Amino acid sequence: MNFKNNAIALITGAGGREELEELRVKYLGRKGEINRMLAEIPKMAAEEKTGAGEAINDLKRVIEEAISAKGGEILSVGDSGWTDLTAPGIDPGLGNVHPVTKAVDEITGIFEKIGFTRVRYPTVDWDWYPFGAVNMEHDHPARDEFETFFVDAPAHPKLGKMVLTPHTSNGQVREMERVGSPPIRMLNIAPCFRRQQDVTHLVSFIQFEGLVVDKGISIAHLKGVIDYFAGEFYGPGAKSRLRPFHFQFTEPSLEVDFSCPNCKGTGKIIGGDRCRFCKSGWHEVGGAGMVHPAVLRNGGIDPEKYTGFAFGWGVERTYAMKPGVKIDDIRLLNSTDLRVLKQ
Repeated sequence: MNFKNNAIALITGAGGREELEELRVKYLGRKGEINRMLAEIPKMAAEEKTGAGEAINDLKRVIEEAISAKGGEILSVGDSGWTDLTAPGIDPGLGNVHPVTKAVDEITGIFEKIGFTRVRYPTVDWDWYPFGAVNMEHDHPARDEFETFFVDAPAHPKLGKMVLTPHTSNGQVREMERVGSPPIRMLNIAPCFRRQQDVTHLVSFIQFEGLVVDKGISIAHLKGVIDYFAGEFYGPGAKSRLRPFHFQFTEPSLEVDFSCPNCKGTGKIIGGDRCRFCKSGWHEVGGAGMVHPAVLRNGGIDPEKYTGFAFGWGVERTYAMKPGVKIDDIRLLNSTDLRVLKQ
């Protein structure tokens, strides 16, 4: 402790660049005090080595930080002690909002402009809401432990086991119960969890779910919302398409694709290789469709009077297609690679 305090005192009191450099060599040089201490570690007993190594590395870090701080002070003030107030300052390093957080904010703003209300429902829920309430029978493959994460907790007598929600659709019936009577324009953005991971899937990801219920709602309204979102999020050149599919909670059901910006919708990249991200020129972002009558009934809404549509898309997959984002593997968004984060 005395050694560290003395070193810091000498560094803090350095009168100029030359003196600071001498102190740097004294403590951090090839033949400096830190290396001398490190050389003594092999001579120590085995139980002492780890603690000694950690203490010396901590001491080295403190001395490096003190020298760096003093160097900046000398650079600002100058050896003479005179400060040039007209000299440009040194910009501090600033952090940034994570790309996925920025995408969530942008998506929220886009849908709020057309009357959607942002809500948030549990990410750990009874399996009735993500499965039973949205028309998935008890033997549906999605309710298998190979697909869904079940929580080791006592089951609810009526609502079933506890799960990590595999999609934001658990918010559909919860929103119907909350509102009571249409109209409904819900935007639910929350983490989801599934047992799969590759270049276009994540075990833990963010999903945004849209739900509209009112009188006279049709697929034409759904297509209009999808086209509006594509133009706002990707730009006026974005193309979308709907493909017939099957989901338990919508009828009819659709898959939604957008043209891939990485290969400009060609399916090929420079050199003629197949695009690793989309492989075909189109990239699936998620599902959509007209809300199944059984789901409306589970939410206490009469399907004879009201219809609705819903869609659920992964934020990361949707964001990875944004023009200017150079990501061909969405797993990079969960990394600490500054080349990705600086985008």
